[in-house]
Amino acid sequence: MLDERDIWLTATAMMKRFGDDAIVESAMRADELSAEGDLDGARVWKRVIACVQLLMTTTPVGQVH
Repeated sequence: MLDERDIWLTATAMMKRFGDDAIVESAMRADELSAEGDLDGARVWKRVIACVQLLMTTTPVGQVH
C-alpha cells in the first residue's frame, strides 16, 4: 500500500502526463486491477483519482503572477 505522499506524487505525475484525461486514465487502471482481482491496487488508484480531482479543482490555469 502506498503512503499519502506517494498517492499525491502519482496524482501529480498523472496530471503532467495526461492532463485533462488524468482521471480517465487513472480510472482505467483502477478498473484493470479490479478485473484482475487486485482490490488493494484498485483502491490505491481510486485514492489517486480523488487527488487528481482535487488538483484539477485547485490548480490555476495559465500564468500565476
